[in-house]
Amino acid sequence: MKLWLVRHGETEANVAGLYSGHTPTPLTAKGQRQAQRLGEMLQQVPFDHVMCSELERTQHTARLLLGERDIPLTSNPLLNEMFFGDWEMRHQRDLQVEDKENYAAWCADWQHVAPTNGEGFPDFSRRVADFTSELARYPYQNLLVVSHQGVLSLLTARLLGMPTASMWHFRIDHGAWSIIDFTPEFTTLRVLNSRAIWLPDE
Repeated sequence: MKLWLVRHGETEANVAGLYSGHTPTPLTAKGQRQAQRLGEMLQQVPFDHVMCSELERTQHTARLLLGERDIPLTSNPLLNEMFFGDWEMRHQRDLQVEDKENYAAWCADWQHVAPTNGEGFPDFSRRVADFTSELARYPYQNLLVVSHQGVLSLLTARLLGMPTASMWHFRIDHGAWSIIDFTPEFTTLRVLNSRAIWLPDE
């Protein structure tokens, strides 16, 4: 199976530099153009199915990408971004003052310290691991996954058998597509952050 990974388009929270986990934040005009352009790049990919997080920014991205194409789309809560609790829609400069102690602890040890009233990394990682386990049961040849930076980076690291901290080596850009060749026995990262038009002979 080929996994086609797409991050949602740019959002208002991205532009403002805010932590946006589960809080709704709309695509900017640029984010909408990114999604439409991705649809042009991937027009010839024979997607069997599209899977998104439950969050509107991924589903909006997927709808713009697909355009008039009639491809089944489902939402999966395992693909939701990490929930940042009290830090949702807050900037780090404010958290450094208003929640100084816990924010500093989280920055120093993000794998074990949770955002205030938010989701800890162990729970987030288990969610992504559960999605990884589901992949072996999917009958698709070409699955488009539209999700979030944290989810897609961690998913890539896990599928490649790397430690969870390796997720930071895989920045997933807005307006780009990536491919992972997946089998239960072996996984290959084929493309990372391409902005080229995909052609059937590739």
